[in-house]
Amino acid sequence: MDTPARKLVIACGALAREIEALRRANGWTTLDVACLPPELHNRPERIAEAVRAKIRAHRNDYEDIFVAYGDCGTKGALDAVLREEGVERIPGAHCYEFFATPSVFAALADAEPGSFYLTDFLLRHFERLVIRGLGIDRHPELLPAYFGNYRRLVYLAQAPKPESEAAAQAIAARLGLEYRFQSTGYGGLGQGLAAFAARAPKLQWQA
Repeated sequence: MDTPARKLVIACGALAREIEALRRANGWTTLDVACLPPELHNRPERIAEAVRAKIRAHRNDYEDIFVAYGDCGTKGALDAVLREEGVERIPGAHCYEFFATPSVFAALADAEPGSFYLTDFLLRHFERLVIRGLGIDRHPELLPAYFGNYRRLVYLAQAPKPESEAAAQAIAARLGLEYRFQSTGYGGLGQGLAAFAARAPKLQWQA
């Protein structure tokens, strides 16, 4: 019996838990995941080349590769790299859009352009990535500089725990923002991975 072809998802580390949950729930046993550090979002100009390096490091080990990133502030650089490497990514500007779906995210953004978005991942790591990552713990006077133009915090929830909404509300109060809860599930991430898992492997990689 032929051994099923293995496939690789190269993903932002902020999606690792969600991808693993989808992998287990759907029995995608031939799907492997390689994550890049979520801290790259603080330096989006480095994302495209980091993804390229990961593709080239694993290309000979897999029949097919898919990238679970939005544009994520690369200003088109990631798409340029993926065209050169012959690899597809999940559609969308960022994880907020593909979790919520483009139409729902557009409606949220139109209703309040000054919205700060939390996902389950960002909620769990808010202190590390936002407060410490931006230096607000050392310089609290920076908080209004970073968040002064926001008016609302929107918690886009994938698989929230019972205490998650209270934690999100506490962050909104800390930042002085209105609060909104929006349940999204896995949205376009689940759809994109399902399509990738089901498609036939590529016959050969593009040069």
